[in-house]
Amino acid sequence: MKLKFTLKRLVFWCLAVSLTFTSCQKDDGPSNNNPNNENIIPDTFSEYFGNQMTRDFVGTVINKNNEPIAGVTITIGNETEVTDDNGVFIIRNAAVNERFGYIKAEKEGYIHGSRSVVPSNGTNKVTIMLLEANVVATVNSGTAETVTMTNGSSVSLDGNFIKEDGTEYSGSVDVIMHHLDPVDTSMPLQMPGMLYAENTDGAERMLQTLGMLAVELRGTAGEDLNLAAGSTSEIRIPVDASLLPSAPATIPLWYFDEINGYWKEEGQATLNGNFYIGTVSHFSFWNCDIPAEAVTLCVSVNDEQGNPLNNLYVTITSNTFGTRGGNLNDVGETCGFVPSEEVLELNVYGYQFCDDTPLQTEMIGPFTEDSSITITLNNSTEIISETVVGQFNTCNGNTVTDGYVQLTYGNETFTDVVTNGTFEINLLRCDNDNTFSVVANDYANLQSTGEINYTFNTPQTSLGILSACNDVEEFIQYTIDDEPTVILLDFINASFYTDGSNYNGPSLNISGSDNANSCFYLFGVLNESQYLGTYDNLDWNDIEDTGFNIQECLGMSSENNNITYNLTAIGEVGDYIDINFSGTYEDYEGNPHSITGLLHVLRDQ
Repeated sequence: MKLKFTLKRLVFWCLAVSLTFTSCQKDDGPSNNNPNNENIIPDTFSEYFGNQMTRDFVGTVINKNNEPIAGVTITIGNETEVTDDNGVFIIRNAAVNERFGYIKAEKEGYIHGSRSVVPSNGTNKVTIMLLEANVVATVNSGTAETVTMTNGSSVSLDGNFIKEDGTEYSGSVDVIMHHLDPVDTSMPLQMPGMLYAENTDGAERMLQTLGMLAVELRGTAGEDLNLAAGSTSEIRIPVDASLLPSAPATIPLWYFDEINGYWKEEGQATLNGNFYIGTVSHFSFWNCDIPAEAVTLCVSVNDEQGNPLNNLYVTITSNTFGTRGGNLNDVGETCGFVPSEEVLELNVYGYQFCDDTPLQTEMIGPFTEDSSITITLNNSTEIISETVVGQFNTCNGNTVTDGYVQLTYGNETFTDVVTNGTFEINLLRCDNDNTFSVVANDYANLQSTGEINYTFNTPQTSLGILSACNDVEEFIQYTIDDEPTVILLDFINASFYTDGSNYNGPSLNISGSDNANSCFYLFGVLNESQYLGTYDNLDWNDIEDTGFNIQECLGMSSENNNITYNLTAIGEVGDYIDINFSGTYEDYEGNPHSITGLLHVLRDQ
């Protein structure tokens, strides 16, 4: 099951900013909407976030080619999930705050990704574009060097590095760099968090970015490194020619706090030609931004009958701070930060597939405190409101309790979660195209309906009962201790040798990996008379032994290895090999671990 994710109009109209029209509030006062407290800066920055609550999230993780990335670990508060083959994750009842939620996305082979949002009612939708951890240059400790990218972005290194535990590092260092340009329409998907920050006084600010630079340092063993205490680095960030007229001579520098999910002011940069040049003492994302006071704004959009409209795109434009926008969720709402005390332009857009012009434009504000507004979209003969409903069951007729539906119309793909086995998707369509397709995915059981094509039956199209009977073609998954489950869906190879040509007796080789550094390798020597059955750990030193071994990619020791393997199926070439396993083992340092796993792979030979 391979579904290509189509990048929507998400940022087609954005000038320079963030996806969820990222919000900030009054940066010199807590968010209690009390004008008498506006000048109070809280003792702890998190006091700005408001009370804790729970919200549902559905999101998609993609690469720079707009293709889904499977196996990405997603974390919101204490909740963790892994993206499926479509790059989709669902997290329900995640602990967030009224004005702040933080979503982290991590996978080997990519730099750390994230998204911060002002949580809305209903299901919050996010899209994160991960950037590959491509090595720009390799330097050596003890040697001062400057690393420069083709666009002129650069970082100077004095050769003094430390590991995450603060100890000195000696050896070669891989330098990973990315320049994020505000004029690039993909930037809102690529940048971490949202343009929300803590200034040096501890007050909150929203930001207008003129450019970002991501720098990550990795040691020979892949460990994260940073500058040693007392070391500094000069960074150079190019400014696009179109932004130079608004670029101040000096600008605050802000780094992204990956633990807390927002930017922090630290130092400043000076404009020299078309480059901002500044000095930093550690590495993360660094950002050249103009700060502003702000409030949160939630926008709901209804039709003239009062029904909420979903899957439209709303932008807010400030004469001072440009444009930012967000998609309406399943209850027709999107939230974010906007500049305070300024009249703003609000635009509601349909789909680029239909027309790039806004469906409606209104002037709103000014706002002096956190606010919510409702916009009524005027009827038009050129757009038609559609509702698509249905029921989603597993192949054996049970209700799907953890799933999602992807509806594709034109070049737009909408992802909505299934609630208690039912789904409802609302959208506006053009008057010249009435066809769409649907794929329903059972997130928990890795099953899908496959793509089904339909014609709209205006105003409501009932799809009846959809059944998820198409398994994901093949996969390897395992869980170590309480860590997130690893799911490998690509680059899987499985071979079965019956004649001893690969080993002394019948044997199995199964391997899998992703596009990064995650890998899995299983080798098994089987009983001569009965292949199927239960096996223990294979002793490599005993050529007469039978069993399975998965030590190679997972850092396992052969000492105290008590993993049990159940081989339940060996099909012909093109059919399935099924193995499940569980047990305990020690790593090479003698630390105990537990593991469970499942292999459902197609036999290649």
